[in-house]
Amino acid sequence: MVQGPTPAPPGAPKPVPTAPRATVDAEVVAPYELTGAESIVRSLEAAGAEVVFGIPGGAILPTYDPLMDSKRLRHILVRHEQGGGHAASGYAHATGRVGVTMATSGPGATNLVTPIADANMDSIPMVAITGQVGASLIGTDAFQEADIVGITLPVTKHNFLVTDPDDIPRTIAEAFHIASTGRPGPVLVDIAKSAMQSRTTFSWPQALDLPGYHPVTKPHSKQIREAARLLASARRPVLYVGGGTIRSGAAAELRALVDLSGAAAVTTLMARGALPDSHPQNLGMPGMHGTVPAVAALQKADLVFALGARFDDRVTGKLSSFAPHATIIHADIDPAEIGKNRIADVPIVGDLKEVIADLLPELQREHEKNGRPDLEAWWRQIDSWRDTYPLGFTEPEDGHLAPQHIISRLGEISGPDSIYVAGVGQHQMWASQFIRYERPNTWLNSGGLGTMGYSIPAAMGAKVGQPDRTVWAIDGDGCFQMTNQELATCTINDIPIKVALINNSSLGMVRQWQTLFYESRYSNTDLHTGHGTRRVPDFVKLAEAYGCVGIRVEHANEVDAAIKRAEEIDDQPVLVDFNVSRDAMVWPMVAAGVSNDDIQYARGISPAWDRED
Repeated sequence: MVQGPTPAPPGAPKPVPTAPRATVDAEVVAPYELTGAESIVRSLEAAGAEVVFGIPGGAILPTYDPLMDSKRLRHILVRHEQGGGHAASGYAHATGRVGVTMATSGPGATNLVTPIADANMDSIPMVAITGQVGASLIGTDAFQEADIVGITLPVTKHNFLVTDPDDIPRTIAEAFHIASTGRPGPVLVDIAKSAMQSRTTFSWPQALDLPGYHPVTKPHSKQIREAARLLASARRPVLYVGGGTIRSGAAAELRALVDLSGAAAVTTLMARGALPDSHPQNLGMPGMHGTVPAVAALQKADLVFALGARFDDRVTGKLSSFAPHATIIHADIDPAEIGKNRIADVPIVGDLKEVIADLLPELQREHEKNGRPDLEAWWRQIDSWRDTYPLGFTEPEDGHLAPQHIISRLGEISGPDSIYVAGVGQHQMWASQFIRYERPNTWLNSGGLGTMGYSIPAAMGAKVGQPDRTVWAIDGDGCFQMTNQELATCTINDIPIKVALINNSSLGMVRQWQTLFYESRYSNTDLHTGHGTRRVPDFVKLAEAYGCVGIRVEHANEVDAAIKRAEEIDDQPVLVDFNVSRDAMVWPMVAAGVSNDDIQYARGISPAWDRED
């Protein structure tokens, strides 16, 4: 086993991070007197923020007055703080820039807990600014007081409580730096109302002093050489590609590594698009609802090279039986992830872009020295799995639409340059399976936390960040009813997202589990119980009430026309209500807690791949 990484020698100088800065006028960064509230606005401008998704309230109100005068910040008034948090996350995911959300104290701040936890799980760079009661009132159970710093401590990358207005510029500069460097994540800045109302001198820091925060981006050369040696000599290699590859902007480097190594590649739910689906070595998504070839390749591999992935339980299944014959190379920018779930034979700490860039010449040298590995038998086996177990679906017997067909046609008609944002559940899995992703940052979803209600506000944020791209929210009727009020935000602010509502009148994924594991006892998963054929709500009417175009689709011959009509509308949001079968299920499937060897290709059908070593 290769140990690592080797720390810097004692006394070695550490790089001094510079404060994040946009191109701003000299007057913005030169010291001058103003209120703490004005300092918050100026700090956001200096940090390079462009958009703030938020909603005012008592404790944050002093900041909303100078925010009105900013010529650099666009504020979008959301209908719920959770929507503002997910919108900031969607903006960050689609652009790679830090998303910003703002809320007041107490319930305003606690409504941000879910999107903050969501961003933390999926490594999204986000800064949440919350108002807090006056410094003298903290700890007295004052009106709308909540210890949001304490509440969010486990689900933020870092957080701050600011009571001195002089600390505002430095704190916001540090927040943006921490959120966007190393493993990205959410940072909360809680600011007392008394600090906003006090006078201060604004001075934007030119450098940051963050003792103990020194993310390692450059990998250790010894581990890189060992990884190259193992990859060059493996006979059944698999590149296990995670979302860290997208966060690091390493898609081009990954493509080069796949081409040079000849290895099979699997892209996790968070990494869809990191490698084009059209690439012949891409086996698709692994895990609970992954493709059979992707799951089988990991189980039979003699080498698994994890790139920005964390051996999540949804990928590994029963951990003790995952990739049982494989040597493990694990590269990640977060050292805490390496060895957390699966011991790595070769641990590599570093930014994936730099890791792969350093690996490529070493791998080339190994090939020149020893020749390229013979992978013909491996690919013959993989191609056999591909031919035998392709992704597919059966038409529903109840006469309703097949959701897989709708999502497949949506991807084909809208194309690979569109951005697709899924909620959580069956529609999320179908969207990951049946749309072909050809570029990074075109697939947004709540992967780690699995947050229902994510899709609509995240699609709104993505459209704000990428106004020239078509943005489709693919949502279920259960998820949609949690945050659909943000369609009003979209209409009022001219954010023309498109919504494909996969409407099965049920909490679909829960219903699927009830079918499979609870003898079809459908406890509280029917969203229309007691109303017969009535539509509660009528989603087309609801869309129209929000100022959107509403379209209903009930027959297969209407699907393409509805999608094309939605594509043609670019001056207001569109919702297409696709009425689908509630009996449709997501396959393949590995039941929770069982081995990936027990994957079911369809109900009652288990792949009979060769399990001999």
